[in-house]
Amino acid sequence: MKRRLNITKNILIPTLILCVAFFLCLMLENLFDQRNSISIVFIFAVFIISLVTDGYLCGIIAALVSTVAINYAFTFPYFSLNFTIPQNLLSALIMLIIAIMTGTLTTKIKQQEIIKAESEKERMRANLLRAVSHDLRTPLTTIYGSSSALIDNLDSFSREQQLKMLNGIKEDSDWLIGMVENLLSITRIDSGQVQLIKTPTVLEELIDSVILKFKKRYPTYRVDINIPDDVIIIPMDAILIQQVLINIMENAVHHADGMTHIELEVKSSDKQATFEVRDDGCGIEQNKLSDIFRGINLSVNRSSDTKQRNAGIGLSVCSTIIKAHGGEIYAKNAENGGAIFGFILNTEE
Repeated sequence: MKRRLNITKNILIPTLILCVAFFLCLMLENLFDQRNSISIVFIFAVFIISLVTDGYLCGIIAALVSTVAINYAFTFPYFSLNFTIPQNLLSALIMLIIAIMTGTLTTKIKQQEIIKAESEKERMRANLLRAVSHDLRTPLTTIYGSSSALIDNLDSFSREQQLKMLNGIKEDSDWLIGMVENLLSITRIDSGQVQLIKTPTVLEELIDSVILKFKKRYPTYRVDINIPDDVIIIPMDAILIQQVLINIMENAVHHADGMTHIELEVKSSDKQATFEVRDDGCGIEQNKLSDIFRGINLSVNRSSDTKQRNAGIGLSVCSTIIKAHGGEIYAKNAENGGAIFGFILNTEE
């Protein structure tokens, strides 16, 4: 599909530009009697075509077509081809040189952009791998230690101690499952292996499902919900959007120090729905706001026994999913304290 679009672009754009240049030259000749500017117009057209198309071929073909157009329609004797005129040969040579030089320059720029993008991806993958390796170590160590202690010395622990250790194993296992789900989502979507299938989803049902899953994991946290009374239907992959909302709310649980409650609000206007999750915690450090969804803030400097969970992976997943839906995601600090994470989806397609 992408290749077909590129081929269409490389055919339609040069054709349109040459047609505009041709009619502009007709106006210059018939209305303003400016025949000397005709070659300049076509040279400029060839330059634009070489700049906006891929490779060299379109620019060279445009230069040849422009040479024929100048010779046939704008050089006496009209409507006949005569390639012995020095002026036309010079214009053709200039257009060919411009097409080749511009094509070379744009090709190099695009190659550098591709290399830069690949380098950025590799750097982010390396950060992700280091952070994941670090974050997996803590719950795995806890699970192994608690289970080994229970197996080897079950009778030496009271029932309360056993339940506490088993509950810790369950919590760490739940967190590991969430981490694996996030990793699968971000790698599959980034690699293009997943085609999003959007289905009309009722907003109220989506929010009910999110709150139900969140309350199972974090029953002690209060969540205030504010959604429109009207029935709102949004085309989306409901499972992935649930994952986004739960990731953002879990991020508040793990990182919003001093938080007492979470507010989930949805606003609908202009065929768009805006989701916002607010907390009354410590907010976001200003120097991390611009890169918070890029996985750059993945920290690997914490000790392995820390209970702090890493925010970078979950938020990177959120950004990937929302962009795959054609939406926008953002983060900011609230004026009265705390952080606001939000994203925008189209309600109609």
